[in-house]
Amino acid sequence: MLRLIECPRDAMQGLKHFIPTEKKIKFLNLLLDIGFDTLDFGSFVSPKAIPQMADTADIVPHLIKNNTKLLAIVANYKGAFQASQFDKIDLIGFPFSISETFQIRNTHATLNEAFERVAEIQNLCEESGKNLVLYLSMGFGNPYNDPWSVDIIDYWLSRMLPLGISSLQLSDTIGIASPEKITEVFEFTSNQFPTLDIGVHLHTRPEDWLGKMDAAYKAGCRKFDGALLGFGGCPMAKDDLVGNMPMENMIKYVEGLNEPTQYDSDKLKEALEMANRLYHETTV
Repeated sequence: MLRLIECPRDAMQGLKHFIPTEKKIKFLNLLLDIGFDTLDFGSFVSPKAIPQMADTADIVPHLIKNNTKLLAIVANYKGAFQASQFDKIDLIGFPFSISETFQIRNTHATLNEAFERVAEIQNLCEESGKNLVLYLSMGFGNPYNDPWSVDIIDYWLSRMLPLGISSLQLSDTIGIASPEKITEVFEFTSNQFPTLDIGVHLHTRPEDWLGKMDAAYKAGCRKFDGALLGFGGCPMAKDDLVGNMPMENMIKYVEGLNEPTQYDSDKLKEALEMANRLYHETTV
């Protein structure tokens, strides 16, 4: 079954204006009613690094849980421990970059230090009944001239699997992956690591989303991240943010396939209108 993961956390985190907590709660509860598989709703990270996410812990108690899973992003054990204290949170995501430059920029850790964090967080997830989602950041290349190859992906994932990692999102944080590269990387990882539940977290320019989604789907991907209106980007990656895959377009793509859909079109329309207001506000 094809799964769509809506990522308002990624859409919001780079905005210059702070969205009030009560507005975030209303928006997130609306998103929970649309029918997404998972909602990447917030992160437990330093408020100095990502001020927009400083209220994540205050938001969780007000979310009305249903069949949509809740996912929170963390950068270290401290954040993972905070997330693990909430019964409503199902999934904890950690960004592991095969570009050491980006790993240091994003989590202030070398690759080996980040690997140790993955091991600690995986143990915590097992103890607390959560599931860890590993984001393979810069999985399709990087802008820092750091080494990249499928052999490097193979090396790190081969070390991760014995830890018990079962869920992976191949991530193109800066939108450089071509359809051909998406096909290459997804087919390689799915063939090399058949026990992994592999999806994609692709960033894109507005005109390029269809080719990227189509390539991933035809390569066998059935788990996709996106965000309403295509907003988002990692403030730690580079100066110019490249947005997420536009979720409203992704839903239309899925509806054109022989895939079962369960999305509430009225709630989706309402959420698009609310997202447009929240993401474009310059004063709140």
